[in-house]
Amino acid sequence: MAILRDVPYGNQYFRVDLGDGGEGPAAGFSQIVLPDISIDLIEYRTGNDKQSGTHKLPGLTHYGNAILQRGIIGSLNLYDWINQVRNGDANARRTVTITLLSDDLAAVVLTWKLLRAWPVKYSFRDLNAKGTDVAIEELVLAYERLEME
Repeated sequence: MAILRDVPYGNQYFRVDLGDGGEGPAAGFSQIVLPDISIDLIEYRTGNDKQSGTHKLPGLTHYGNAILQRGIIGSLNLYDWINQVRNGDANARRTVTITLLSDDLAAVVLTWKLLRAWPVKYSFRDLNAKGTDVAIEELVLAYERLEME
């Protein structure tokens, strides 16, 4: 589903599906820290190897958390989700889909799917009576597998 082109895409047009079917303002985010994948390195050598170096093998795969930020809009959908996890709801895990859109917003050019995702942290930026910033809420997601299309 990825669309290849010679010029890199901008990072400002994207959409998030939290796996709850929600659309509109509650599904809009201003910033996303995309997840990463790392694989442990296992070095192995037998005692009778003729070479002094080691064989390198892939080990366990690790996935970094994704971080989603948005302005506080009065929606409780993020709180409700972390509350599900906090209360032990076995159905709280979801597939979260992050899609990068083309510059004209007409096409999906790349998709990240966070499989079996759930919130591990829900936080807010400070409120300041003398400030002019937007009030921000942040959701940190853990997940078990990352797939891209």
